[in-house]
Amino acid sequence: MREIQFREAIREALTEEMRRDENVFIIGEEVAEYNGAYKVTKGMLDEFGPERIIDTPIAELGFAGIAVGAAMNGLRPIVEFMTFNFAILAMDQIINSAAKMLQMSGGQLNIPIVFRGPNGAAGQLAATHSQSFEAIYSNIPGLKVISPSNHYDAKGLLKAAIRDDDPVIFFESEVMYGDKGEVPEGEYVIPIGVAEVKRPGKDVTIVGYGKVVNVVFAAVEELTKENIDCEVIDMRTVRPIDYKTIIESVKNTNRLVLVEESWPLASIASEVAFVVQKDAFDYLDAPIKRVTQRDVPLPYAPNLVDASLPSIERIVRVVKEVMYRL
Repeated sequence: MREIQFREAIREALTEEMRRDENVFIIGEEVAEYNGAYKVTKGMLDEFGPERIIDTPIAELGFAGIAVGAAMNGLRPIVEFMTFNFAILAMDQIINSAAKMLQMSGGQLNIPIVFRGPNGAAGQLAATHSQSFEAIYSNIPGLKVISPSNHYDAKGLLKAAIRDDDPVIFFESEVMYGDKGEVPEGEYVIPIGVAEVKRPGKDVTIVGYGKVVNVVFAAVEELTKENIDCEVIDMRTVRPIDYKTIIESVKNTNRLVLVEESWPLASIASEVAFVVQKDAFDYLDAPIKRVTQRDVPLPYAPNLVDASLPSIERIVRVVKEVMYRL
């Protein structure tokens, strides 16, 4: 299987869907002439022209509103945010227009739109440019929320998002754009709302999503050395959540650790833990535990960044706590 960069996997999904459906277009800051802030849309202006690859002013609320209006009229916009930290300015259109329009129109107006771009911590970008928004958007009925951890899933899930008739939030990782990973040739689509068991195991279930799954695998390598057999589940979609896959795993391993880059209060981990203890309490041999970002705005100093985010050491320690009831 060939190896391509994460940005190339995203670009392939965009390009293939734009070739397949002339109603799909991309709008955002620097997506055209500059080839995208992270070069995701490189070369797409030459192929599709300025009517389908559209540069905008620095006005997130404005171009998000244009895209929502286009979706109401039968087009399928893809809105690229330079970072989801900037998308805070567009939340009125995302939450009050895109998410609610189907219900408010009595089922007459679907909003087939994708809002995509980098999310979460990325180097020393400090507090206002290092936020993870999965839990915030997942709280909104009417939105679907995707956060892939790898190249293969990113391409397949983005294609599904573009074809979906509902608004989809698609989170990418800035630090992954240059990473290489395996993506097959040819057409494939991954259904939204289906988690995947990335690694089978019998001792403990570890659940995560997005780039933190790669930290989980690094921790699992260390735990394997101590004969702790971890099952790893990648949620992939955080709204809707595939509870069935997680619960079936917990029934086999009897222990659960949840890992995410978001803050702890009202987190995805909190919601999953609630449902698992409700539906699989009798199968648990230890309390459910989680590893999240510390409950502070992300610092700038690199040592404090490392101390704030989920780490190999923290995951290893918490897994041992549920294994040995420490």
